Amino acid sequence: MKLMFVVKAECTKCGETFSTDEVLTVCKKCGGALLFRYDLTQVAEKISKRTLERREDTFWKFAEMLPLSSPNSIVSLGEPYTPVLRFSSNRALAFKDLYVKDDGRLPTGTFKARGMAVAVSKLKELGIKRVAIPSAGNAAAALAAYGAKAGIEVYAFMPKDAPKDNVKECVLLGAKVHLVAGLINDAAEIVKKLGRKYVWFDASTNKQPYRFEGYKAMAFETAEQFNWDLPDDIIFPTGGGEGIIGLWKGFNELAQLGWIRKIPRLIIVQSSGCAPLVEAYNRGDHELKVAWKNAKTVAAGLRVPHPYASYLVLR
Repeated sequence: MKLMFVVKAECTKCGETFSTDEVLTVCKKCGGALLFRYDLTQVAEKISKRTLERREDTFWKFAEMLPLSSPNSIVSLGEPYTPVLRFSSNRALAFKDLYVKDDGRLPTGTFKARGMAVAVSKLKELGIKRVAIPSAGNAAAALAAYGAKAGIEVYAFMPKDAPKDNVKECVLLGAKVHLVAGLINDAAEIVKKLGRKYVWFDASTNKQPYRFEGYKAMAFETAEQFNWDLPDDIIFPTGGGEGIIGLWKGFNELAQLGWIRKIPRLIIVQSSGCAPLVEAYNRGDHELKVAWKNAKTVAAGLRVPHPYASYLVLR
């Protein structure tokens, strides 16, 4: 099977383009987040909705829409389609029809497995041997799992108060875990500072284009599960914003292919204890300027005081 319908990586800030054959992080010119662009005309000639119906229900069925050169590059832990469950009418609050997509069925129990499955597959293809990540817990666990399968060395930097289950998960999967005094932003600074010494790939949220590609599979799956007639609104709990960017990218690509008629309104929700994106959006800001102070959340993954590339989430 021929893959590699991806033609370039493009900076979302200044428009600079980069080769997909090189190891990519952020834009070398302005530091903006990079997104892969595809030859969608060729994709449409190669596959159709009917083609997809004949394939196994995993997010790898959309392989032509991923930045991999060969199916042999895929690092998989058995990712299923995750179910869309309908709430009973008495639990649907003010909504006429309310559904939840249960990504807890994925390996390591969160949607982060999507991003890491694709990222690790591509990094292995590019010959990367060592990866580091600042994480509140879930992303590190997913990276540890896929890194172990791919034979890639994983370094995880997590806040000292990260969920113990995530810390144990990373250790049991062979990652080298370092607990940091502070929040995920502080962990990110350490990963950046030590990067030259340890020569690792920085898999931080929004600082590379690979994880977005796994998250956009949520859009593809959801579209197919609703028979290509999507809901009006999608509500997405958000920390760093990488998932919502991937979802947005996926829906836009489906629209360009002509497979969907409408793109749902995407609504991000954040914890009242850490809501920098919500606050910036309500002010009409185009980019987040100041980190959220005294960030505190019940859900550890939502505690991201200053997301990188916030301009893209807000856009």
